[in-house]
Amino acid sequence: MRALLLCLLLFCPLALGQVWVVPLKGVIGPATADFLVSKLEAAAQSETPVTLVVIQLDTPGGLDTAMRQMIQAVTQSPIPVATYVSPSGARAASAGTYLLLASHVAAMAPGTNLGAASPVAIGMPSQPEPGTEEAEPEPAEDPADKDKVVARTTLEKKALNDAIAYIRSLAELHGRNADWAEQAVSEAASLPASEALAIGVIDLMADNLDQLLAEIAGREVQLQSRPHTLDSGGEVVVQEPNWRHRFLAVITNPNVAYILMLVGIYGLILEFYNPGVGLPGVLGGICLLLAMYALQMMPLNYVGLGLMLLGIILMITEALSPSFGLFGIGGVIAFALGSTMLMDSDLPGYQIALPLILAVSLTSLGLFTLVLSLVLKIRRRPATTGDVQLTGAEAEVVDGFPGPGRVRLGGEIWHATSEGPLAPGQSVTVTGRQGMTLAVTQRKETP
Repeated sequence: MRALLLCLLLFCPLALGQVWVVPLKGVIGPATADFLVSKLEAAAQSETPVTLVVIQLDTPGGLDTAMRQMIQAVTQSPIPVATYVSPSGARAASAGTYLLLASHVAAMAPGTNLGAASPVAIGMPSQPEPGTEEAEPEPAEDPADKDKVVARTTLEKKALNDAIAYIRSLAELHGRNADWAEQAVSEAASLPASEALAIGVIDLMADNLDQLLAEIAGREVQLQSRPHTLDSGGEVVVQEPNWRHRFLAVITNPNVAYILMLVGIYGLILEFYNPGVGLPGVLGGICLLLAMYALQMMPLNYVGLGLMLLGIILMITEALSPSFGLFGIGGVIAFALGSTMLMDSDLPGYQIALPLILAVSLTSLGLFTLVLSLVLKIRRRPATTGDVQLTGAEAEVVDGFPGPGRVRLGGEIWHATSEGPLAPGQSVTVTGRQGMTLAVTQRKETP
């Protein structure tokens, strides 16, 4: 009986422990980083002991800043982290490779792959395919151009060498194949799961999560530079994103942030142009603030943003002070160019869709073409106010004349002068105006 109680006391803490599974799928960005960091912090502060966090990964890569934020959270976590690339068909490409190597346990399911971790940025050419020779650059005739080529190459080498040093340090942190990790960056090398296990890039392969937890039970890892024995026998709890992270994932989509920014700007313009409506201003302000929050978390190109704002200003100028299309067309061109340059990244997940840019630009062009045509149509109409409208108008004598008198014109009484005598009720013709006094003459009867 005492032996049974002793066994219950010994195994009770293990039964109370939990294993958290954090699914990460899609492009790594600010929302992904915020989700993972918050879950690692919550696991460390959980009332129920969390013995292991498993990242279930499937990603084509993502932003460098978000990746480094996630890796720092993993390496500094007081709870061991196992990254598991699954299910079959998933991948840990680019930023996912860094995250996999940074984890205390690196595991993959059959039919998955990792690698292709070369840094990609605006202005940086893609790395040559393995086994091919890179074309030599044409010599620059101008010494100044040669200096620019050297400077550009130096910047590319700096980025490449930094990425190589970073991924080697992550691989060496847990005794994995640092030489292949370097090839993943320098040559954009990729590996299937079986080959990655054979050359020591990952720790193990597992068909499913249950098999993974069974195989890593009792494994010793380095946790914050100290040996730690893994306990993977607790209750498995899947941590799904809450409403905040789902909302953040939506607004940090470049296309959504782009639309929010446009709705915000045009809403405020409409409010300023026609004050007192309220709804456009409130909606525009909310959308603009959401767009600003989203854009500050993404790789923003401020030249592109400046071109967009210039384009909007030019189109507004065309609407308020028509220049026969000069400002409007120039504004649409600047707006379209700025939209294509807005995201300072070559990642497909962080590019504004070209059809969306074309649709917005063509809609703006059509709108201001319509405004211009209406303005030109109005300009061709004869004047309906002022001296041009008064001259030749018919009025009725009230009293006076010759000399000063009064006439009724359009329901109003005007002071008037006439050189000849006029009788009350007689019809006269306005020949001019001096200040608030009309010049009238006797109306000629038509035969």
